Amino acid sequence: MPISDSEAPWLLLTFTLPAKRASDRVKVWRKLQRYGAVPLGNSGYLLPNAPANQEHFEWLATAIRKYAGEASVVKVQSIDNLSTHQLVGRFAEVRAREYQELIRDLQKLSTIPLQKRAPGRLSRLRMRFQEVVEIDFFHSPLQKRVEELLVRGDTSPTPAKGQARVNAREYIGRLWVTRPRPGIDRSGSAWLIRRFIDKRARFTFAPEERVPRKAVPFDMFRGGFGHCGEDCTYETLEKSFHIRDRKVHAIGQMIHDADLLDEKFGRKEGFGIDEVLKGWARQGVSDKELLERGIELIEGMYHSL
Repeated sequence: MPISDSEAPWLLLTFTLPAKRASDRVKVWRKLQRYGAVPLGNSGYLLPNAPANQEHFEWLATAIRKYAGEASVVKVQSIDNLSTHQLVGRFAEVRAREYQELIRDLQKLSTIPLQKRAPGRLSRLRMRFQEVVEIDFFHSPLQKRVEELLVRGDTSPTPAKGQARVNAREYIGRLWVTRPRPGIDRSGSAWLIRRFIDKRARFTFAPEERVPRKAVPFDMFRGGFGHCGEDCTYETLEKSFHIRDRKVHAIGQMIHDADLLDEKFGRKEGFGIDEVLKGWARQGVSDKELLERGIELIEGMYHSL
């Protein structure tokens, strides 16, 4: 998360709560953990100064006041007995513990045969990893280690059996065809095609029985690039064209979960995009415009990662 360019690099939340409000104190503490704040002695809790962090603290301060407490959000330039390096080190230490816990869990999981693993265990670890990444303000080197272990834990890291290997040059400047009313998988696939496979790609829509003769079908029920094994169309394209990009892979997990609803990766981000596309479709937005808007949404997602 980008840190604010404000003169004050830190935000400090100071608060008091009546002793009898023990349950409210637990609620506040849990939110502080979720936001990635670290305690600063008895002074309060610290976060890097960024718009999202300030919003978190301001809403929490409002809640504390409703609990009959007192709270202030202060922008802090420096702390006299702690250097910037020491403050960053406090955040790094907490994130390192969280990543190390994930590493231990993933290493333990890797010793269990796939068929004997508890359902959803890997998905829950993926979700926990995303939660930690969101508050890893200073980019711990352990993040990459956990990511590697999660990739190894994937039950289908290699192309599915029968998935075609293609000559990418044959797909330049082509007309690509898919079904009308594109959703998350078709929009994501079109984005992937245009950004990594065929920058001059043109898209059209047709029912199964009217596919243009020289067009390349994708996400059609018969022929072309579609679902393959456990993969959605986006994943099929990613693997068939050997696209090696960490953010592309992450978006594929989001699209997979939203499209196939199997909770394989524990990613929720794609559901929001899919709901927006459904809303536009109900408004009567044309197929072409719907696809272009979907491509823009995925592009925005790519840059946010």
